[in-house]
Amino acid sequence: MDVVLGVVQPEEIAFEQAGPPVAGKDRIAVSVEVLFREHYARIVGMLARLTGDRAHSEEIASDVFHKLSQRPALLHGADDLTAWLYRVATNAGFDALRTNSRRRKREEAAGSAGIHATAPDALDALLAEERRARVREVLGSLKPRDAQLLLLRASGLAYRELAATLGIEPGSVGTMLARAEAEFERKFRARYGEQV
Repeated sequence: MDVVLGVVQPEEIAFEQAGPPVAGKDRIAVSVEVLFREHYARIVGMLARLTGDRAHSEEIASDVFHKLSQRPALLHGADDLTAWLYRVATNAGFDALRTNSRRRKREEAAGSAGIHATAPDALDALLAEERRARVREVLGSLKPRDAQLLLLRASGLAYRELAATLGIEPGSVGTMLARAEAEFERKFRARYGEQV
């Protein structure tokens, strides 16, 4: 799979098809490809902010589109397929975050997480990564809807898109977002004793 500027090209993802292609499957492949072209980069960016690992985020996003290709009924019956894509992607991202958090805790308990930086640039990079890890950890401790709301908003989704993705009333988005931000800040301060 070739990567151009860190983005997988849609024609390079092979969607499994059983048997020879038929008109219905061709239509599904075209629909998935159109959605892929429209949303892949944004979904990868959102997942990269969540997981802190762009390569892993590309894998997760590819899996989301693969799931879509395996569920053709979604292409015809979903009112808002974009909302489905973002919801599945954020859920997969949080699953990856929880898995990584558990692994990191096991490694720390085993004493294998000792990194010593000597150069100032390396120290700055280490501190920035530590801060991102703290943000991811606090996001992982929030209610799933609050974490999704914050993550999707940080990814640039408009209130209308947030409402559709999370299945909430558009008029409630601002209030829910403010509450989620306040809860994030409260948990961050309680855990780390500093401002976000």
